[in-house]
Amino acid sequence: MDNQIALIAGEGSLPVVIASRLTDNGNPPVVYSIRESIGELSKYALDVINITKPDFGFTIKDMKKRGVRSIIMAGTVSKTLVFKPSLFDLTTQRFLAGLLFRDDHSILGAIVDFLEKEGFKVLSYRDIVPDLLAKSGHIAGRAPTRDELDDSEYGFSICKAVVPLSFGQTVIVNKRSVVAVEAMEGTDATLLRAGSLCKGGTVAKMMRLDQDERYDIPTVGPDTLRHMAQAKLSCLALHAGWTLILEPEEFRSVALKEDISVIGVEVCRSL
Repeated sequence: MDNQIALIAGEGSLPVVIASRLTDNGNPPVVYSIRESIGELSKYALDVINITKPDFGFTIKDMKKRGVRSIIMAGTVSKTLVFKPSLFDLTTQRFLAGLLFRDDHSILGAIVDFLEKEGFKVLSYRDIVPDLLAKSGHIAGRAPTRDELDDSEYGFSICKAVVPLSFGQTVIVNKRSVVAVEAMEGTDATLLRAGSLCKGGTVAKMMRLDQDERYDIPTVGPDTLRHMAQAKLSCLALHAGWTLILEPEEFRSVALKEDISVIGVEVCRSL
């Protein structure tokens, strides 16, 4: 096959969902796994290549040998890797050394440009899982309170200011005060940090308005709600149409069980 799709798979269930959909559509991907455990992802892969460390040189050569023409990037990769250059091959070290900025947006955008210069087409996975995109309005759990709606509105006003700076997609607000902003630690750790500071609060999660949809689409799932419950956070406000909800049935069940309100908020994509 000379039009093979490759899936570069990080942690989480999103790569499994994408591989499953591709397989259902008759085009199982070659998976390049940077996960600790491949798990059930192997059920939907034409082949699995474990990448124990970032290695652009090997990966590109192997993709070309296998006739890969299109690439999908999905899943979580630890952002602290940028502080461990000794783990990278020479090609990757040179790539990182050439970056002026090393925030999420800059690194991922540069990776896409790098891959396309090598002759690959980087695909968006948004169209593969359109049913998982958050809808506008009430999504799960109980209805939001007036205070939660006010905090949601305020939270998104803060997101519009800080998300373009590319150090996180999540802001936690309580009584129109910013409790925590996501940075390199990731969403779950941010939620727990917010819970250590106060009881109660609304979580606003937004995609950067000029974000390339081929990477870094915000994602939530049942574990997001479990961490919120642990942190005593009561409302989750999602960027409607631009946030993926994984394991939606379990997500709705956990929202009800933990008495959390989940809503989708329309945010204008124009700048």
